[in-house]
This record gives sequence, C-alpha cells and structure tokens, in this order.
Amino acid sequence: MTRKSLYLQGVRDGMPICLGYLSVSFAFGIFAVGMGLSVWQTVLISVANLTSAGQLAGVPIMVGSLPMIEMVLTQFVINLRYSLMSVSLSQKLSPRVKLLQRMAVAFGVTDEIFAVAISKKEDLETPYLLGLITSPFWGWTIGTALGALAGDILPDIVVSALGIALYAMFVAIIIPPAKKNHAVALCCTLAMALSAAFRYIPKLNEVSSGIAIIICALVAGGLFAWIAPIPEDDEDADARKEPGPGEDPSDHDGRKAVDA
Repeated sequence: MTRKSLYLQGVRDGMPICLGYLSVSFAFGIFAVGMGLSVWQTVLISVANLTSAGQLAGVPIMVGSLPMIEMVLTQFVINLRYSLMSVSLSQKLSPRVKLLQRMAVAFGVTDEIFAVAISKKEDLETPYLLGLITSPFWGWTIGTALGALAGDILPDIVVSALGIALYAMFVAIIIPPAKKNHAVALCCTLAMALSAAFRYIPKLNEVSSGIAIIICALVAGGLFAWIAPIPEDDEDADARKEPGPGEDPSDHDGRKAVDA
C-alpha cells in the first residue's frame, strides 16, 4: 500500500473514535468553562493534550492555583498507563518507523487508539498511525471547542450522559475480539473485577485511579499472557527464519517480500 492509502486507512479506522471523542470532549469543554477557564484556554488544553482523565483532573488544579508539583504528580499517576501501552505498541511498529516518528506517534496514544492499533495483525507503519491519530485528535479538539462555546446551557444530567459515550465506545472495541477468543473475554472480566475491587473494598479504594488501572492491566494481562499466550502463526515464524547454510539471503528476503 502507498503512504497515502495507509494514511487514509488510519483516518477511516479512527473515525469511530473521533465520533466518540466529540461527545466526551464536548462535556469537558462545558466543564472547563464552568470552572472559570476561557474558551481559548480550554481549547488549548485539548490541543496540547489527548487525555480525558488527565484534563479533567488538571482543570481544578489550575483554577485553584495549586502547586505545580501537585499537577505533575497527578498527571504522572493518571497517565502512567500510556507508557505501558507505548511499550507494547512499540513491539508492533515496522522497522521503518524512526525515532522522531515514534515520538510523534506517542503523543496520540490513548486507550482507544491503542486498542485499534494493537489489534492489527500486520506491522504498523507511520502513515497509518498518523492517520489513526488525526481523526480522533480533531474530534477531541472540535468537541472541546463546541462545548466551551456552549457554556452551561445544558443541564448536568445531559453532560453526565455524554461522558458515558467514551466507555461505550471502548466496550464496542473490546467485544469483537472477546467473542472470538475466550481468553480475551476472561482477561477483560478479570480486569473489571479487579477494578471493582479497587473501587469498593476498604483500603484498596484509597489507591489512586491511575495506579489502580496500571495494577489491573499488569495483573490481568500478565496472567493471561502466561496462561493463554497467543500462538505464533507458522507463516510468521517462517518469515522470520534466518537463511540456512548455503541459502542465498537475497532469496530468503525475496520470499518474505512475496509472502508479505
């Protein structure tokens, strides 16, 4: 595929995320302006960040003029999970993705974008990832602007309902692979059970939400990676085989290109 076609494919794959982000960021825009930020300040936050929980937690700190260290620690804890996603995603990147391109892609790693990207069987190329990030980025920014301009015209119950869209979209991303693979379904169920434990069990509910998410992901993902590892396809294994004694490496590379 050409770079343009890869980019457009990424844009198409990101459209459902874009539509989901529109409603959630709309609610954030209303929230931020209601807390006292101007429209341009609210939009600038969404342009420079792509993290719903981090932005929602950061606005009260900014409005309250709390110490910068509190902002740093809050964002570090809430967004630490993205570093785990980036490490996992880096294993699927094509060797052609260079360092600066990796840094650009890292800006757009969110829960939903990660879920779509990691589900791809083939190696991920830079144009596809940039396309996958583009539509959600604009959905998040435009939704924030619309919400900020709308101000407080919508009742609180409507704003709360809009926030559910993000979770509904994430469930929609998880359901298809969970239906095909019981291990995925069980892994998701375990993660939800652990998350509920951190929410309702005394002492555990004192753990911050960011740390709780990381623990749930590590425990559920690590356990099922050990219990039910994804089998390696024979074709993929053959494609990665080193040339045998007396075998022309160029022939081997040619077969890999044909297989690809």
